[in-house]
Amino acid sequence: MMRSDIEKTLLSKITDLLSLKSKAAAWQKEGKKVVFTNGVFDLLHIGHITYLAKASEMGDKLIIGLNSDSSVKRIKGEDRPVNDQNNRAALLAALFFVDAVVVFEDDTPLNLISTLMPDVLVKGSDYSVENIVGAKEVVANGGEVKTINFVEGYSSTSIIEKIRNQIT
Repeated sequence: MMRSDIEKTLLSKITDLLSLKSKAAAWQKEGKKVVFTNGVFDLLHIGHITYLAKASEMGDKLIIGLNSDSSVKRIKGEDRPVNDQNNRAALLAALFFVDAVVVFEDDTPLNLISTLMPDVLVKGSDYSVENIVGAKEVVANGGEVKTINFVEGYSSTSIIEKIRNQIT
């Protein structure tokens, strides 16, 4: 594959909500099970990879809702994200088991979930199903909500703290 082909493949996975809505609907019409998860994914690590790989196994197509830079700042603080949304989106799109990445500006992915109506909504097991944003909408539409256990000892926040402690 030539470099431009790789770039085209990555860029084709990073999309806007309107385009993704029709793509997801087409996948579902073909009988494919669409899985949705979301997050910041600031410093991609083995915990993220494991979580996303497990999420992808719950269906046929994996969509990731990615918090925008402004959303991350509101949620995590002014010093985050470390990597901007374009870099984070490209890294996620590079994963072979990811089918689409959509950046969202809101603090929660409720609008994405309500628009896309995935067959499976996935979050980490630090959430209880009743506290997952979009869960009641997905269930009301006949979908499922599932949680995945994290790989212990891995988080972007802890990696950032470790780096900061080594600098000071």
